[in-house]
Amino acid sequence: MYISLTNSPTPASDAPPAKRGPRGIRTVSSTVITLGIVSMLTDISSESVSAILPLYITGFLGLSTIAFGVLDGLYQGTSAVVRIAGGYASDRLDQPKWVAFVGYALAAVARVGLLFWSGFAALTAVITADRIGKGIRTAPRDALITATSDPARLASAFGVHRMLDNIGAAIGPFLAFVILLVVPDGFHVVFVASLAFAAIGVAILALVVPNVRRRRAAGPSRVRVPWRDVVRGPMRRVLAAAGVLGLVTIGDGFVYLVLQARSDFAAMWFPLLYVGTNVAFLALAIPLGRLADRIGRARVFVWGHAGLLAAYVVAVLPMADVAATILCLAFLGGFYAATDGVLSALTSQLSSPDGRATAIASAQTVVAIARFVSAAGFGVLWFALGRDAAMLVVAVVLAVAIPLVALLLRPLLRAPGAGIAASREAE
Repeated sequence: MYISLTNSPTPASDAPPAKRGPRGIRTVSSTVITLGIVSMLTDISSESVSAILPLYITGFLGLSTIAFGVLDGLYQGTSAVVRIAGGYASDRLDQPKWVAFVGYALAAVARVGLLFWSGFAALTAVITADRIGKGIRTAPRDALITATSDPARLASAFGVHRMLDNIGAAIGPFLAFVILLVVPDGFHVVFVASLAFAAIGVAILALVVPNVRRRRAAGPSRVRVPWRDVVRGPMRRVLAAAGVLGLVTIGDGFVYLVLQARSDFAAMWFPLLYVGTNVAFLALAIPLGRLADRIGRARVFVWGHAGLLAAYVVAVLPMADVAATILCLAFLGGFYAATDGVLSALTSQLSSPDGRATAIASAQTVVAIARFVSAAGFGVLWFALGRDAAMLVVAVVLAVAIPLVALLLRPLLRAPGAGIAASREAE
């Protein structure tokens, strides 16, 4: 695959139809590539830390598993609380780059705390600041991707970004693994490396990424965000669909624990299971993004959950350990490739420029909250029914939910290339 870079970002809604080059060439904005590199460096930073946190907290610091559970809950859920605020600030101020910069910089500063503080309260503050930074930056960054991409290739642009992002997510845990292999108990070495990657990412964002302002010549920089785009029309269907499917999406950690319990192979390589999923994700992100642009983003988003269903089923099937582990990781990676960036592309398609970041943040918040509830519920279900029975119950519910959500999104499924106007007509 070749990627030609365009130097001048063009707002998505005003961009002329892209000229197709020779076969195999796709045009992706240089801003998308740069944002992908920033995300890659940031993910190397964050994932190298998250990969060692369980061992660092319970082994090196000697804190209890209850303490780890509280910290892990903060790590998973805090960003959802501020996503809409970050998106709203970006739209309200018309400063997507600098709102995203605040989020990236806050996460980088939080890394400094890891070098000097080690108590439970200090770690709580550090992790909370890091996750708040993630919540602030995500929607403005995705709004920048939309504003600098050809609308007809929006899902492909998100696919390129998510591919680069997941290269970082795969490198981070591996980097931490190598550092601890060479320097036993070298947790502070990991923290120093994490800070370095985060700082480089923030510097690239500040110096290279343009601040694409939608209303540069429109007078006041503060305008009212059109909330009707978020709570009415086709976006209402998308939010409902994302919430329903999120409620039957359990955390990857549960799937890995199921594999570990049944498989010596998975148990041996447990620290690298996250890497395997991210490798599958980055391999499939661009192809599935192109497919979404071609046949419809709503369609790929809904039926991408078939990959998640397949992962659940494979995790409990009586088959060879190695095959089950590899297939499960491949299906999980495919699921994320078909849903993560594609959902952002779909919400961008259905929202007006003035409220785009808010709409993206709303969808991401619904997914995050739904998955948080799902994880808690699955933990109770596992305790009540047992490992395999709980997984089968969730698989059955997901199998029922997929066609029901497809019915809910039927107006969007019928018009793959439709923009917001066509979608509202369908509604």
